[in-house]
Amino acid sequence: MAKRGKKYLNARSKVDPLKKYTFEEAVKLAIECAYARFDETLDIAVRLGVDPRHADQMVRGTVVLPNGLGKEVRVLVFAKGEKVKEALDAGADYAGAEEYIEKIQKEGWLEFDKAVATPDMMGAVGKIGKILGPRGLMPNAKLGTVTFDVAKVVKEIKAGKLDFKVEKTGIVHAPMGKVSFGPDKLLENITAFMDTVIRLKPATSKGTYIRGIAISTTMGPGIKVDPLSLKTMVA
Repeated sequence: MAKRGKKYLNARSKVDPLKKYTFEEAVKLAIECAYARFDETLDIAVRLGVDPRHADQMVRGTVVLPNGLGKEVRVLVFAKGEKVKEALDAGADYAGAEEYIEKIQKEGWLEFDKAVATPDMMGAVGKIGKILGPRGLMPNAKLGTVTFDVAKVVKEIKAGKLDFKVEKTGIVHAPMGKVSFGPDKLLENITAFMDTVIRLKPATSKGTYIRGIAISTTMGPGIKVDPLSLKTMVA
């Protein structure tokens, strides 16, 4: 087991491992525990009462975080004709058709974080599915990234649109923004995220849906959160 550094041990000493904090307490404590020289990200992990092996219990969705993620997201749009200009005007970093597909195929170019495609381009984009898919870059209709309304989607992504899905272990992991945001903005992002997760509860999920919550910064210790404190945050 890797030996922990003094800064981490000092941060961990501030957290009661047996206590479940309210969201407000947990966020403030996480910020206090952040010690890295860079602006750490605050992450959330939510354990759900679902079995992802069953398709009808898969929790997957998107949410536009009100305060964004605190990082620049590079967007590539696969489109033709007027949709290229529409995408670029909306803030896309790259937009085009076969030239980008060829660039990815032949040069291994992947200088983007999100990809969007118009429906008529998906046949061609499918050729590079084996490259984009494993990296989570493949446009997906279920996530709204296959659409003719490219301007709307690009603006949402640039504003902080977050894609998430439950893992095989029944846990959803997601970034909630940077420590420098401060507690108020981070809590606003968490509220929007948790509201979306709750609304996506599968009808086939029985018993307790939100079974556990923890937050942590990039380098900091995990902090358990009392799921009951959600009642004061999410309507």
